[in-house]
Order: sequence, then C-alpha cells, then structure tokens
Amino acid sequence: MTHAERLMLLDTASLYFRAFYGVPDKVTAPDGSPINAARGLLDMIAKLVTTYQPTHVVACWDDDWRPQWRVDLIPSYKTHRVVEVVAGAPDVEDVPDPLEAQIPLIRETLGAIGIPIVGVAEHEADDVIGTLATNATMPVDIVTGDRDLFQLVDDERDVRVIYTARGMSNLEVVTDATVVAKYGVLPTQYADFATMRGDASDGLPGVAGIGEKTAATLLQKHGDLLGIREAAEAGEGMSAGIRAKILDAQAYLDVAPTVVAVATTLPIAAPGVALHALLSEEAEEATALAERWNLGSSMTRAVAAVTAAANEVRDADQR
Repeated sequence: MTHAERLMLLDTASLYFRAFYGVPDKVTAPDGSPINAARGLLDMIAKLVTTYQPTHVVACWDDDWRPQWRVDLIPSYKTHRVVEVVAGAPDVEDVPDPLEAQIPLIRETLGAIGIPIVGVAEHEADDVIGTLATNATMPVDIVTGDRDLFQLVDDERDVRVIYTARGMSNLEVVTDATVVAKYGVLPTQYADFATMRGDASDGLPGVAGIGEKTAATLLQKHGDLLGIREAAEAGEGMSAGIRAKILDAQAYLDVAPTVVAVATTLPIAAPGVALHALLSEEAEEATALAERWNLGSSMTRAVAAVTAAANEVRDADQR
C-alpha cells in the first residue's frame, strides 16, 4: 500500500499577514527583533500538515504583488495599498515595518523545514498557485484567505481550497458544493462573478448596481460573462435596468476578466521535492536557527509535523 500523494500550495503572504496580526508582538528574538509572524507561520504549517497530510508543500510567493500589466488594465488595482510607486520594479506595498523586517527570516524558516519557495517575476502568488494547481498530477489543497482562488476549485481533479478567513481554529474546506451553496455559481463561473461584483480590497469597482445576488442570477441564466454581455446587447433575458448597467460597464468588462483571472500557464512546475524527515545536519541547522531567533516550540512543532508526514509516507510505501 502506498500513501496517496497530495500537494499543498500556500498563499504565503496571506498566511504571514494573518500570523502577524494573530500572534502577540511581545514575542521577540533575543535582540528584541519581532518574530511573531515567523512563529505564527510555523505553527500554521504544523497544523496544516498534521490535519491535511500533504506529501508535498510549496510556499507560493508574491514576486510582484501588484503587476504592472494588471495596473495597465485597471489603474485602481490595489492602489490603496501602495506607499511608493517604483518605476520598472514592483511598487512598495503598505506592510507594517515589524512584519517587513521578518520576511527574510520567514524565507529562511521555510527553507529550514524543507518547504520550497516559488515565485514568478511580474506575477502574484495567486498566479503561481493557479499554474501549479492546474498542472498538478496529484490532488491539491490551496491554503488561502483570498476568495479569488475559489475559481480554481475542481472536484473532478480534487482541487480544494483550505479557507483561512475565519481563523486557523475554524478552517473551511471549500469544494464545488461549497461555492455553489455560498454564491449560487460554479467555481468555473466564480471569476466572472467576482468581476461583476467587484472587490474594494483589490480596487476592483465591479459593475455599478450589480451585487452578488444579481451577478449569480445572471450567470445561472446566461452561463458566463460573454453570454451575459451578448444577452444585454440583444436586449434579451434581463430587465431594462440590468441591461443598462451591463452596457454602461462595457469598458470595465473588456479588461477586468484578465485582471481577475489567475494565470494558469506560467512556465513553472512544482518542485518535485516531497516532505522529508530532516537529516541530522538539517536538524542541527533548524535548531540553531530556532535558538538564534527564539522560534522555540514553533520550530519544534513544524519539524515534528513535517517529519511525521514524511514517516507516514515511508511506512505506507513499505507496507
């Protein structure tokens, strides 16, 4: 009997932001440096690996949290989170200084427990997740607090979202049925639904006067955004008021779907490195890192979870 492979994709920034705000900032390194986000992320990983038993884990990274090609299409995209515009490089995001200072440590801790980091220039972590999930040859769990990734849910391919928005003690496994029950649309319709609804947190205006209920009703009747726009142009299948709202939003609807849809064809593949029990030298390095930064029991739990998962695979393969 072999242990079924399962890939876990971490929306890393989503998790370390949650960790930063969820773990008290009185937790510090010996020199007083903040470490709450790093410790919190390790604890999250320990729980996720223990609960969902992935065989492979990838930390997906925002190499560019606000890609220019998305901004070119919708200038308001994430504008409210920009603190400095940088020509020819990613703009500077509004990140609390104590969290910004922990990013190098977070990357180092991920490496210490054997979790590879994957990012792509001019793309967000969502795009990395979209590509890796679409091309995966095994079941996939996407860990995020971002609803936009519901568009990737696919029961047929066993792609789920482990949704963190209600906290790590109240994780929700999102499947096709979950999306339908919450929003009245299929995951394949979710990007069109989100385009019409808009999202203030991402600076996406949506179609003025079209809320979630109306967006869902239109998609149920017309299938997708193209079908809705064609019906509006033909003056069929919707009220005059809804038709006017769709027609007034033509310029937005020409570009927004490209912004909302996550990329699925980036030239990357998931690292073929499964979770593994740390070798003695790796364990010593992880211990030294934990001691240097006061990561303590958080590192211990993460190493134990990764080791237990790796041993479970080994034992299953030997049976």
